[in-house]
Amino acid sequence: MIQEANGGVTVDVSSKTSRTELHEVADKVIWMLGLDQDLSAFYGVALSEPKLARVETQAQGRVLRSPTVFEDVVKTILTTNTSWSGTIRMVEALVSQFGDPLPEDHSRRSFPTSDQLAALDDQTLRSVARLGYRAPYVLELARGVASGDLDLESLRTTGDPTEPVRAGLLDIKGVGAYSAANLLILLGRYEYIPVDSWARKLVAHEWHDGQPVGEAEVEAAFDHWGKWKGLAYWFWDWSYQPSG
Repeated sequence: MIQEANGGVTVDVSSKTSRTELHEVADKVIWMLGLDQDLSAFYGVALSEPKLARVETQAQGRVLRSPTVFEDVVKTILTTNTSWSGTIRMVEALVSQFGDPLPEDHSRRSFPTSDQLAALDDQTLRSVARLGYRAPYVLELARGVASGDLDLESLRTTGDPTEPVRAGLLDIKGVGAYSAANLLILLGRYEYIPVDSWARKLVAHEWHDGQPVGEAEVEAAFDHWGKWKGLAYWFWDWSYQPSG
């Protein structure tokens, strides 16, 4: 049980939890909520922009992450070329069919590990989880991580510049420019914007009177934010509100 507290959060765990498990829980919570991130520099530059002036007072700027980079890469692949409801359906199918049940409540399951997904085959992911064309991408990713050939978790702490990290993400089958930008934001690197149809619609209504725009216009709208451009885009107070 995770609850808000002054200056952070409190985490209540089972009395059966070992010291090693306590450290693992703490590490995962810190990562998932971005509690180790110092956003003071972003807050400083955001104060001069009315569309972002609220971020410090509302303690915004952190993006919720999964416990592992592997899980976030899989989920990001499942956002491509589908609706949000489609993504939810695919993730729920992976969890319900292949994730471990909570010992105290078998109705709740964890996201499957790379080992669990690597043991499957393309047809199972297509027919049971209904991943469609994404099935071989998820399977290859899981097998790469399970075998140790692909070390995604090292991306959490690597000191490498953003460009080689991005290049490594783009080498993953199923990860394109949008997916790589989204994953970079989750890794605390904000030099790129995850440009999709929604981003183009937001920018079109914000600066182009609703006229269609492309990726170049989206990037140009936030270029002056430099290393904070992805975060500025994410927390911008957009004027466009979808009908219905």
